[in-house]
Amino acid sequence: MQNTTWVPLFPEQASTFAWQVDALYFYLIAVSIAFTIPIVAAIFFFSLKYREKEKFATPEEMHGSMVLETVWSIIPFVVSMTIFLGGAIVFFNQYTPPDDAMEIYIVGKQWMWKAQHETGQREINDLHIPVGRNVKLTMATEDVIHSFFIPAFRTKADVVPGRYTYLWFNATKPGKYHLFCAEYCGLNHSGMGGWVYVMEQRDFDNWLSGNVSGQTPVEEGRDLFTNKLGCASCHAGGPAQRGAKLENVFNTDVKLVGGGVVKADENYIRNSILNPASQVVEGFQPIMPTFKGQVTEEQLNSLVAYIKSLSPNAAAAASANTAAANKPVAKPAANTAAANKPAAKPAANSNK
Repeated sequence: MQNTTWVPLFPEQASTFAWQVDALYFYLIAVSIAFTIPIVAAIFFFSLKYREKEKFATPEEMHGSMVLETVWSIIPFVVSMTIFLGGAIVFFNQYTPPDDAMEIYIVGKQWMWKAQHETGQREINDLHIPVGRNVKLTMATEDVIHSFFIPAFRTKADVVPGRYTYLWFNATKPGKYHLFCAEYCGLNHSGMGGWVYVMEQRDFDNWLSGNVSGQTPVEEGRDLFTNKLGCASCHAGGPAQRGAKLENVFNTDVKLVGGGVVKADENYIRNSILNPASQVVEGFQPIMPTFKGQVTEEQLNSLVAYIKSLSPNAAAAASANTAAANKPVAKPAANTAAANKPAAKPAANSNK
């Protein structure tokens, strides 16, 4: 657990890939030192050895050295390639969630973090997770760019307006770890922080059972889809269906009007709800109204979760192909309820 009475130079390692980030970082420091010290020493040595001793003297002619030029070309190339490969491996590991990850929805808002678990529990500025389990965060923002940063896990990802970004980790130590917003987001940016509580699986299960869950994201999405938003009137299937088929569409290729093809991932579903005219499915007319400004980010998360649930096989495999696009701390509040989630009443969908 982090000691909050002082700021450590390096936070403790508390995730499976934290050591990889630290190893790459220390390697960069070592390379910098290995190049800087000899170069600075050579500058001083040559400035003294070859200082001007005689006015208008003709220096000895030098023709260079093929060996020297080869060495100082090959060594920097090898070093730069090891940095590139190391960075690529760390990046791939950090931003390719495993397909068995537990999914949590995160919504950034000036100036708080709102989380919703798959079982419906909601939190503000806190995140409870089990130790030793893969956790995937599907993140969106209600206003400006934020950045979800957990130093002890050595992971960070921007949360960008108008799209989903993703983050995953596997915590290795039970404890309480700082959570920050690492992107300046307005007047109270420094106050947009919180805590990540890493718990043993049994303690996490007890925490889940001791918190009122309400509706799960899928249940809330089904309610919005069938009742409050009227999506089912166009997308429920049957001979009178006016909208594109949603069953088993997630994580498949969708043909669009004009000949284009798009992967039906979370961002495709989100964009189809907010800006349906931008990607009309082949064989359908652009008659679906936009829901932009009529549903909240949390309602969007629920709608996406429900539509994904209509494609159970694809939804289970989709995480393997997902990649990111990509302070004063609030008091812990394990039982904090989420902020408001009003339901709008727009017209029916027709062309995802």
